[in-house]
Amino acid sequence: MQSTLNAAINYHQLNFQWKSQKPISRKFKTSPKILPLTNSLRTSINYEPEEGLDKVPGPPGSEPNSLLRLPVVIRQSGRVSRYIYEGNSLKLVSLDGGAGSFSLDFEDAFRKLVRVSGFGIKDFFIPKQVPENYMGYVKWKFLHRVFSSALQVLATQAMFRAIGIGYSRSLPSAAALNWVLKDGLGRLSRCIYTASLASAFDTNLKRVRFTTSVLFSLSIGVELLTPTFPQYFLLLATLANIAKQISLACYLATGSAVHRSFAIADNIGEVSAKAQIQTVCFDNLGLMLAALLNMLFKNNQRLLAGLPFFVYPIFSAIDLFGIYQGLQHVHLQTLTKDRLEIILNSWIDFRHVPSPAEVSKEEGIDFLWTKNKELWPIRIGCLNTNSEIPKLSMMAMQALTSEDYYFVCMESSCREWTRIKPRGILLCLREGSGTADVIMGLLQACYIRKALLFSSMWETAVEDKDASDLVFKEWFKLIDDSKQSAKRDFSTLNDQMGSLGWALKHILLSTEEQARYSFVDD
Repeated sequence: MQSTLNAAINYHQLNFQWKSQKPISRKFKTSPKILPLTNSLRTSINYEPEEGLDKVPGPPGSEPNSLLRLPVVIRQSGRVSRYIYEGNSLKLVSLDGGAGSFSLDFEDAFRKLVRVSGFGIKDFFIPKQVPENYMGYVKWKFLHRVFSSALQVLATQAMFRAIGIGYSRSLPSAAALNWVLKDGLGRLSRCIYTASLASAFDTNLKRVRFTTSVLFSLSIGVELLTPTFPQYFLLLATLANIAKQISLACYLATGSAVHRSFAIADNIGEVSAKAQIQTVCFDNLGLMLAALLNMLFKNNQRLLAGLPFFVYPIFSAIDLFGIYQGLQHVHLQTLTKDRLEIILNSWIDFRHVPSPAEVSKEEGIDFLWTKNKELWPIRIGCLNTNSEIPKLSMMAMQALTSEDYYFVCMESSCREWTRIKPRGILLCLREGSGTADVIMGLLQACYIRKALLFSSMWETAVEDKDASDLVFKEWFKLIDDSKQSAKRDFSTLNDQMGSLGWALKHILLSTEEQARYSFVDD
């Protein structure tokens, strides 16, 4: 049937011979009524019915009332066709014109050519089932890859020129040795960096991705300096390659998480494959841009040598802007401590669970580490023994039972390196605690913080070694009330988060946040 459908342009006729020894008394009732087309006939993203969907052109000389229009539409390669039944045959009629429409003007034909070409390009670059924000991500990725690729070409040319200047009287093997050394040192640094920041690729994906992109852009600038200082080629090239290898490690480590956020139909293989196609095509456009610039200035060697220093700030700014905007269109469904805290604060204040897109907008990239500067920040981990532990925290640990899988206490302010760590709230998790315990504990901590912000007595109670019994009584009352509120809200909150697409199976925590305590019943 497939070969038959592809054989004709306008009418694909399948003749069915209705043969029977006895006459069939049952007759088909042909009716001019048009069967409505529902949204279920849409077979691709962002598809809107074309004009004339209900106006099916019949064969020349046929009467409109003799057609039975079936509620089945076929879309293939940008063309839309619909099944009709006429007499004793089933036909597939094109809804966008064809061989039977000889009166089409040039403008109409050009419009259809553009539409068909657009569908073809879209099918080539874009996966079948992706969320709406994917198109915005691809647009900014195009900007990023084109200018980044052009910069890399110019940087490579500069390094070749530096080798020719600095080692004009040396053997070619010396230049090759320098090249191998800078690559080897760069890969070694890549391994060290990846091992040290393994969990950060999950918990701070956007921040790490953008930070390493800035590092990559700076590395290209260092490579462009090699012709100016050819005697320091090995040093400059090694530093630049270390930065590039670190950025490459981050790109590879975070790429799967980015692709998974777009794979709404579990089609991560297709999304990854299309991402590779996009990268290759966009990078080739960047190569063409760099080649065009070289052709324009090939007759003036002085301008050609200064070209990289002129285009570098412009291209790198466009590159980083494209990366930043592209990450804004990545809506991660995985839960981290920061995303979960945004959700819980919204739930406490407005009884509303934000979607991944809303959390992504509020979360941002936080390139300058400006988040968590509010009063009473919440931390997941263990008590810091290097600072003085408040008496309230010791009493919270004394009240633990075998049924508790977490406890919430206070942290006093302390000095860490060059900064002062403010007083805050600490959530300590026990070994064997699950996702529900983390959500429940963090929800309770958020309720406690809201209560602390409305009372000034707690600012001095944390640091007070001789707190009164009234303070202890108020603290344990606050603990009990917040725990009851968390238990009351947990079921509804969990159901709403699941309905919005949040991944509730695991919560991604950093290495420090993964610390657990064991309960000992002496």
